[in-house]
Amino acid sequence: MNINDIPPAPTPVKGGGGFGPLKFLKAVGLAVRSLWLHKLRSLLSVLGIVIGTSSVIALMAFGEGSMKDALDDIKRQGATNIVVRSVKPPDDSASSTNSKSMVAAYGLDSRDIARFQTFGKSITTMVPMRVFPSEARYLERMHNVRMIATTPDYSDVNKIQLARGRFFTVDDEENRINNCVLGAATADRLFPFEDAMGKTVFCRGDKYLVVGVASDRMPTGGTGGSQAAEDYNNDMYIPLSTANQYIGSKVSIRSAGSRSAEQVDIYQVTMTIDAEVDTKAGRQTVKAIGDQIKRLLEKHHDKKDWAVTIPLDRLEDAERQQERFTSLLVLIASISLLVGGIGIMNIMLATVTERTREIGIRRALGGKQRDITAQFLVEATVQTTIGGLIGVVVGLFLVFVVPVAPGAAAWLTQQTGLADTAAWLRTIKLPAQVNVPSIFLAVGVSVGVGVLFGWYPARRAAKLDPIEALRHTA
Repeated sequence: MNINDIPPAPTPVKGGGGFGPLKFLKAVGLAVRSLWLHKLRSLLSVLGIVIGTSSVIALMAFGEGSMKDALDDIKRQGATNIVVRSVKPPDDSASSTNSKSMVAAYGLDSRDIARFQTFGKSITTMVPMRVFPSEARYLERMHNVRMIATTPDYSDVNKIQLARGRFFTVDDEENRINNCVLGAATADRLFPFEDAMGKTVFCRGDKYLVVGVASDRMPTGGTGGSQAAEDYNNDMYIPLSTANQYIGSKVSIRSAGSRSAEQVDIYQVTMTIDAEVDTKAGRQTVKAIGDQIKRLLEKHHDKKDWAVTIPLDRLEDAERQQERFTSLLVLIASISLLVGGIGIMNIMLATVTERTREIGIRRALGGKQRDITAQFLVEATVQTTIGGLIGVVVGLFLVFVVPVAPGAAAWLTQQTGLADTAAWLRTIKLPAQVNVPSIFLAVGVSVGVGVLFGWYPARRAAKLDPIEALRHTA
């Protein structure tokens, strides 16, 4: 071993007691110098810590972003909402040969609305709606839409964001004005080359003036058989009073070789409960009112022609899944940190053997066992701390770069003019949200790994016999 590679021995402190700030700073300086003398070995030893720390941050960020998207999808439906829908009973068919009438009447009606109003101030908003699958036309262009007749509060309850114009107002509802608001896909299909605002759309034999266009929105997920997935982009909204006047309560349904009609006064009612979703009492209030609504409908409906959906149940299920998912991600990423710690211990044990003569010289110059222990322990901790900080930078780089990959692919395609340029980037759709606690957790664990896996090599170095260590040859 070259004598020039041996860091200078720490200055003995009078009284020899304690490992104070001065000794600690000197130990850190010696550790950094020792790591700098063996750059490649130090880099390889901290690589596992870098990978583990960056994995914790990146996995937690992508997992947090994905779960947040799912939770936001549920919250857009209103976690304190109760949705009651009309459902056609399986045995209620208007085309049945035993049916005396060609009209199938079922579902909610105005009497149910009056019953719901008995809950008083517990329900802050009540939004009835009717749905008509229709064809909307403008000039020669046509698009299949979901025509929704509802009240002005629908936009607030269902979080409808407008790209242009406005939603219809109370005056539109009271005066039965033929105004409409188009979903994003409906507007793009009917008006691909011009602004939809102020244009007239034909639907079910009537004309409707476009007063607003909704922003693009991701479809919501269904809840089994109780609520189907909704694609708001293909909607067309009109006032409920306008629909009652011009369309009526009977809706004709045509199919191959047959024609029937249905009479559904109210397709769906969305009620917002006066409760806080973030409190246990608020959630219990929502569930209690939901149970009362079910009992009320069972009492006044002879057949099960309704369904009650409480988005809060989905929200709680998603939150439980998020907790399990987060724990799994932390476990997976912690394995990388554990492997990195084993690598640190392996390197430190090899370092102890390599620096046996140096340890003997330090002991001969008056160094105590605790000084040798502190020196090697600090070296291990410095390595894992540096690795942890580098891992934070790498993890944050991944978090901020990966989500913009599709945009980068589009930019490359635009610059090069080649359709296949970085095509694989466009397939990356990972929402990310930085989880701040995971950063501190990853760095803290990496430092703890340094202390845990550096302790044994440090103690082994401190217990070497000085005379035998001086006799050791590299």
